[in-house]
Amino acid sequence: MLPCAAGARGRGAMVALRAGKKSLLRALSRSFFCRGCQLAPERGAERRDTAPSGVSRFCPPRKSCHDWIGPPDKYSNLRPVHFYIPENESPSEQKLRKLRQETQEWNQQFWANQNLTFSKEKEEFIHSRLKTKGLGLRTESGQKATLNAEEMADFYKEFLSKNFQKHMYYNRDWYKRNFAITFFMGKVALERIWNKLKQKQKKSNN
Repeated sequence: MLPCAAGARGRGAMVALRAGKKSLLRALSRSFFCRGCQLAPERGAERRDTAPSGVSRFCPPRKSCHDWIGPPDKYSNLRPVHFYIPENESPSEQKLRKLRQETQEWNQQFWANQNLTFSKEKEEFIHSRLKTKGLGLRTESGQKATLNAEEMADFYKEFLSKNFQKHMYYNRDWYKRNFAITFFMGKVALERIWNKLKQKQKKSNN
């Protein structure tokens, strides 16, 4: 095969790959970002008790070129991820990183608020039961008074039942966000493959 013929065939394959890549991304975009598939923030009605916002203040080394996982947050008990920002970050890579950061903050805030609500209502339930029994908050030895497992089971059942719809909305939004993140991860992977193919094409032409 002549060199010019080989180059023409290679360029034709690259054009076909580019066209196929664009049509695939458009189809995926429509499937993930159609009407009614928007990512919902935490509902205002569900934020009766609000924990301090934001993730852990843990900071990785400045010269690090990788994502870092920090210690558990004291409110949500979740380990925050600190995302590395490369100097030559592409628009798709930036969108993926920001989506992951926003999802992490949303998840952090939900569980911080949920844990705060759980602890507050648990204490209120214990105090109410102790008061009904005519007992104080402290035992004769000065220790904090508690309820037995059977009595606490009533609280756990009531709490889960009361928060059923809230958890259902959370799970729905969690899956939406993860599908969106997976979509952009695929898009970034395709773009990186495409860039490598272009670099190989340039080397072969030279």
